Amino acid sequence: MPTAEHRRLADSLARRADWKNWGPYVSDRAWGTVREDYSDDGRVWASFPFDQAHRRTFRWNEDGIGGFCNRMQNVCLTVALWNTHDPILKERFFGLSGDEGNHGEDVKEYYFYLDGVPSHAYMKMLYRYPQTAYPYGELRAESKRRSRRDPEVELIDVAGKSFEERRYFDVAIEYAKAEEEDIYCRITATNKSEESAPLHIVPQILFRNTWSWGVGRPVPRLAAGKDLADACHLRLDDRHLGTWHWYASLADGAVPQLLVTENNSAPDLVRAGSSDVGNAFAKDGIGRAIMYDEASAVNPRQTGTKAGANAATVVPPGESAVVHVRFCRREVREPFADVDDVFAQRIRETNEFYDELHPTTLSEDERLVQRQALAGLLWSKQFYHYSVALWLDGDPGMKRLPEWRHRGRNAAWRHLYNLDVVSMPDKWEYPWYAAWDMAFHMLPTGMVDPEWAKRQLVLMLREWYMHPNGQLPAYEWSFGDVNPPVHAWAALRVFERDPTGPDLDFLERVFQKLLLNFT
Repeated sequence: MPTAEHRRLADSLARRADWKNWGPYVSDRAWGTVREDYSDDGRVWASFPFDQAHRRTFRWNEDGIGGFCNRMQNVCLTVALWNTHDPILKERFFGLSGDEGNHGEDVKEYYFYLDGVPSHAYMKMLYRYPQTAYPYGELRAESKRRSRRDPEVELIDVAGKSFEERRYFDVAIEYAKAEEEDIYCRITATNKSEESAPLHIVPQILFRNTWSWGVGRPVPRLAAGKDLADACHLRLDDRHLGTWHWYASLADGAVPQLLVTENNSAPDLVRAGSSDVGNAFAKDGIGRAIMYDEASAVNPRQTGTKAGANAATVVPPGESAVVHVRFCRREVREPFADVDDVFAQRIRETNEFYDELHPTTLSEDERLVQRQALAGLLWSKQFYHYSVALWLDGDPGMKRLPEWRHRGRNAAWRHLYNLDVVSMPDKWEYPWYAAWDMAFHMLPTGMVDPEWAKRQLVLMLREWYMHPNGQLPAYEWSFGDVNPPVHAWAALRVFERDPTGPDLDFLERVFQKLLLNFT
């Protein structure tokens, strides 16, 4: 029996609606990638380290905690936190780079993708945030001490006491769409300790920086809107998206502090040749204003390209603080009047969707395992942007890049131009697609969203992905690396298991390109 989610998927397939335009497409990590490497020596990890990520603008895509954006990533919704002890605002997950980890790159956080549906009408994840200072230095030092023969250091190894004493917050981040372009976010921070603990919950909104690279693109703007009794309000204007409105409020009716800055680099980190001017209102301005009371770090006129709503609270033991966010086309006077009803409806529809999906032979525990596994696949979609030719040559006006770069990494893939939402192996450790990982992932994805599974398999065969010689791009570290030839196998399996019936058009569409790949 078709559920509400099945109807949304059918409407998306028939182009009657575009439920998948907005989704969890924000990367968990954008620093330390090949795309962000503009160094003279080609040392990717050192070119853009974690310590610069909160102060320096990304060229190709954004990252954040529990992020949501549209498929072209014009605007990102993310969640930041501060426990009053950390030296930086917790805006992104920390992990060791490939040079720092004794087993290579490795995320050092505890977060879990719990639930979701393929239209992204409902999504839920959980982040476990310590109430003590996050041990950035200790993790690096201990990993450096260990050899490759030793196990990896984990967060609990250096912050074990905090977890033993349950001195942490469980931060649930949920999204629910009332309509295709009416998105709610509910952030619920539960104090798991036996003492009250302070917490700043800071939902953020920002424009992906498309204006700092010498290509003459206009700068979008966001600005404080009308004063409301129980919420702060921003109006956003973008040449692609038009006008939108963003609201944030504590569930108890308190109004968070609105902080507005620019998604530009701090002046000392502006890349040579970039038109990223760098000014006092840099991308780390919200953190500086919250943690160090630097009022000058944010724009007093409350206009810019990045904003946050600082909901400062003290959470009693065992209780929760809840912050609501709404992002929609229209201006509303009571933005959260029906927020609980919207979430209740979408959760009920999500349950109905999985009740139809699960085999009747599964136990309740097995159903939960399968449901969370599928949620991990649905959350691991990422806006992925990479033009190899532009990366090799550099942006207009940039300083001359070293000559070896034009003969180095991916130089034989100048045709490759990626600007899509793509399924990732992992949005932190592997925040770039891998052709054969994707092929495997599309089999379980096809259980819940056959249209998406087929679209992803076709994507790797498009002219701006596939090499003229028939090779599929492996991964951004080296698109020319050899991958196991599993794409044809995956296409056949997705076709055979398609719950909507045999799609011969799909097989015909991929056949010729797969012959090229086989050759």
